[in-house]
Amino acid sequence: MYKSGSTEEITYEEFADWYVHSIIYTRQQTLIEKQIEEEAQGVCEALSPPSGEGGFAWLKYLLVLPLVAVLTFTIPDVRRPGFGKYCYASFFLSIVWIALFSLAMVDWVEIVGNTIGIPSVVMGYTVLAAGTSVPDLLSSVIVARMGEGDMAVSSSIGSNIFDILVGLPLPWLIFTLWPTTPDVVMIQAKGIWQSIFILVGMLFAIIALVHCQGWKMTRTLGGLMFLLYFAFLVQAILTEYYRNPCFG
Repeated sequence: MYKSGSTEEITYEEFADWYVHSIIYTRQQTLIEKQIEEEAQGVCEALSPPSGEGGFAWLKYLLVLPLVAVLTFTIPDVRRPGFGKYCYASFFLSIVWIALFSLAMVDWVEIVGNTIGIPSVVMGYTVLAAGTSVPDLLSSVIVARMGEGDMAVSSSIGSNIFDILVGLPLPWLIFTLWPTTPDVVMIQAKGIWQSIFILVGMLFAIIALVHCQGWKMTRTLGGLMFLLYFAFLVQAILTEYYRNPCFG
């Protein structure tokens, strides 16, 4: 490898010359070229139907096809060669679509709840809460499998803090600052203090459970957290049932 000087040391130029002609560099270049070819397929690859798979794969493909088609034709794929300059446009368009999907989801959930006789509060506790928490769930599962337990927990906690301290007050602030709207926003939900105390109680319960498990994420801890969540749902449904005579 070395060309001159000590046999125990090599220069950067000597190492670079060896690396370029090594099998490691060749394999890396092959992987990069393969990745570029896959990313260059773009639209055709994103919309192509599954081949050689069962009925479940086709059902999943048909269900998500409208969403995939809309996002594929409206958001530039910055992974494709030459599309990196559109990264800011892709980010802005992604936020726009998330907002539109959120509005549609809220309206549809409210319509379904009114149709089958479930109050919007209960639908918010269950369907909307689960739908908006799926990204947090997926990110936490990914980092937990990588062994980053602290990151998995902090991601969930941070996202909820962001929802409460930014996601709630920001629309209120914009609404009150608009010239033709009232200066205050009245909270119409009944029993808001009960919900706040339950939230605080859940927080202390989770801290106690984690402490009892030695500050480790175990299966027992996961099961106990599920029990806490179901207990919260039961009390929310029963509270709304006795408070709302139209429930059911």
